[in-house]
Amino acid sequence: MRFAPLGLGTVHSPYEPTWELQRSIHAEVAAGERQDTVLLVEHEPVYTAGRRTHRDERPDDGTPVVDVDRGGKVTWHGPGQLVAYPIVRLRAPIDVVAYVRCLEQAVIDVCAELGLETIRVEGRSGVWFAADDARRERKVCAIGVRVAKGVTMHGLALNCNPDLGEFGRIVPCGITDADVTSLSAELGRPVTIQEVRPLLERALADALADVVSDPPTTPALS
Repeated sequence: MRFAPLGLGTVHSPYEPTWELQRSIHAEVAAGERQDTVLLVEHEPVYTAGRRTHRDERPDDGTPVVDVDRGGKVTWHGPGQLVAYPIVRLRAPIDVVAYVRCLEQAVIDVCAELGLETIRVEGRSGVWFAADDARRERKVCAIGVRVAKGVTMHGLALNCNPDLGEFGRIVPCGITDADVTSLSAELGRPVTIQEVRPLLERALADALADVVSDPPTTPALS
């Protein structure tokens, strides 16, 4: 798969303007006016809630939450977390589950390159580390997507070296019997977004090749 990776720089990007940019690019991709695009972002701190979020899963201290039009529940975005928003046209017939599995595979491949073995958990999206004698199952990457007009929005959030305490104000993804972790916590060394970004770009290109449609015949915007 060939796509245009569009990084928003190392400056922490506010969530809502990025969401608006997603919508704008989505409209262009859906109209065949732009090639498939992946936004790569490190957000300013923000909590976002998908359509299935329950009231008791939100922060109980008045912390603002942005309600969004993706699947999934509440999560946190912020410094130290690499967020990827693939805005790509899926091959017909549309299979959203297969698309999510491709996103998971990309992250699984990134973790493997770093020397980490990850798993999928039945009935739960995202990428996980298995429980051991001392720790419960731990999620390192959350996934929440939306597909409209055959084109994807939202995506994945991979914890590189964030402050994991930020997840303590919520019930992350509505899951009470597992924990949240990061690449840094699992490897025992700092793992930066700068280190992970090129790995994720390559892994997404490989993993999404099986589910995206052929590029539009209309020339893509530069």
